[in-house]
Amino acid sequence: MRTELGEVIQHRAAISEVLRAIANSPHDLQPMLDTILDSATRLCRAEVGGFRLCEQEGLRLVAVTGHTSWSPPKLLEHSSYIGQFAAGRLPVHIPDLATHELYRRGDPYMLNTVNVGGFRTLLTVPMVKDEEVIGLLIVARTRLQPFTDFEIELVTDFAAEAAIALEITRRERQYREAQMGLAHANRLATIGQLTASVAHELKQPLSAAAMGGDASLRWLTRDPPDIEEAQRSVEHVINNIKRACDVIDRIHGLVRKNAPRMERLDINDVIIEVITLSQSEALKNDVTVRTQLTDHLPRIRGDRVQLQHVMLNLIINAIQAMSGLADGKRELHINTGIIESEGVRIAVRDSGPGLSAETLQRLFEPFYTTKPHGMGMGLSICRSIIEAHGGRLWATRYAPQGALFQFTIPAT
Repeated sequence: MRTELGEVIQHRAAISEVLRAIANSPHDLQPMLDTILDSATRLCRAEVGGFRLCEQEGLRLVAVTGHTSWSPPKLLEHSSYIGQFAAGRLPVHIPDLATHELYRRGDPYMLNTVNVGGFRTLLTVPMVKDEEVIGLLIVARTRLQPFTDFEIELVTDFAAEAAIALEITRRERQYREAQMGLAHANRLATIGQLTASVAHELKQPLSAAAMGGDASLRWLTRDPPDIEEAQRSVEHVINNIKRACDVIDRIHGLVRKNAPRMERLDINDVIIEVITLSQSEALKNDVTVRTQLTDHLPRIRGDRVQLQHVMLNLIINAIQAMSGLADGKRELHINTGIIESEGVRIAVRDSGPGLSAETLQRLFEPFYTTKPHGMGMGLSICRSIIEAHGGRLWATRYAPQGALFQFTIPAT
């Protein structure tokens, strides 16, 4: 009884490990797959294990544990004996592989399992979710020692719970990928709105570089050549070309469609990069940008492009909100600070017409928009990004006029 109680405790611990693997690597399935296999192997005291996921082409090997000189095939057809075991949706226990009918008939994979891999006892447990086989756990012993009924039951229960966790994680990953696609399309649309401003941002340093080049030639063709002045002009050319390259790099970073890359960031740097990119759009709409960025903020952990995306959306929305004002100041205030219980706080405030009660209620709903040609996805995507970073995004009306958007990101 005491032994079985210990096994049950191990089973609960194994599920906890799987959940921890999901929490620690939400964007990466591999740590979770490895944890599921390691836990299943430990639960039944097996020496070797394999984890295969069901795909249209067959059963793909995604994780291996234990030491063996044999390298099993990466992909097994559904018609293979392992594929047939999986299709049966029930655990299959072979106490002695060397006496099994498939071994006696000379099945190539079974022969390799025994003669090359050195396995004698095998247990396969399908992972089933909603009547569909999504994977197969394979555990084996190199010694002739059948698995007990209790061990088989333990691994079977674990596989059922792990299947639920795996399927939820896969669905969430598909959702995130779709969301990333929408976010990328939204960034492209926003950059499209900034085309004229971006062209202006590039034109200034390139024109200055051309003028500096002409000046350098004049200094060099003097008699005698003024080397010192020519050198200063060349330095100005180099600096202006670097400015142009920085603008291109920032745009390139925003339009690329990469997987999320979490890193330690200074949020003030992220904000300054986006302000620089949108500066010409602010000037074109007579908007004054004022910043109050708190020094020495703690670093955050986040994806630079995604957070730039959020800032760009909030800044462009604020500029557009003020572009229709007939009179009054057009001011955009951006500040950063700390909320002790939540981490770093970022605020974007405009002096536009503000937000109605109905708009405030529906502002972050997908496809809700107050713009004549808006898609209504920008703020919904922004909120999803911030929540994925462990923070929150909200909006309030600002007296006497304007709107205030704020979001938080936990400090590392």
